[in-house]
Amino acid sequence: MIFVILGTQKFQLNRLLKTLDMYIEQNLIEEEVIAQIGNSDYTPVHYTYERFLDKEKFDAYIKGASLVITHSGVGSIITSINAKKPIIVYPRLAKYKEHVDDHQLDIASAFEKKNYVLCCNEKDQLIDLIHKGKDCEFEIYTSKREQIIDIVSQFLATN
Repeated sequence: MIFVILGTQKFQLNRLLKTLDMYIEQNLIEEEVIAQIGNSDYTPVHYTYERFLDKEKFDAYIKGASLVITHSGVGSIITSINAKKPIIVYPRLAKYKEHVDDHQLDIASAFEKKNYVLCCNEKDQLIDLIHKGKDCEFEIYTSKREQIIDIVSQFLATN
């Protein structure tokens, strides 16, 4: 199952949802697709969708996914990485009124440079990345959270 995550912000990502419908209609994707579409106003025709999910259902979909396609929300990316799922990040772009700026492209590029995800840029064909993602060897993400907390705590204790 391919799990698609579009987050909970007020922005749509109809471009991705329409592309997935087209791929399914053309039999380029035969696997089940389930999408959390948030506030997108396009209604998927050929796959299951929900606007919003509770944590339990969200986690179950991630666990059952063979591949995750997500907007460039850091929480969605990190959750998928921690679940050891192949991830394609499909950033929202300002020129399509999917966000106010292109920071999602910057986030996706940063994760891709570390080989944690594949980033779908406009010049890329999503279907090619879907096939590539399932065979790709991604780096293992290691959180530095505790290390950073220790550094800040030590600094605060000495000042």
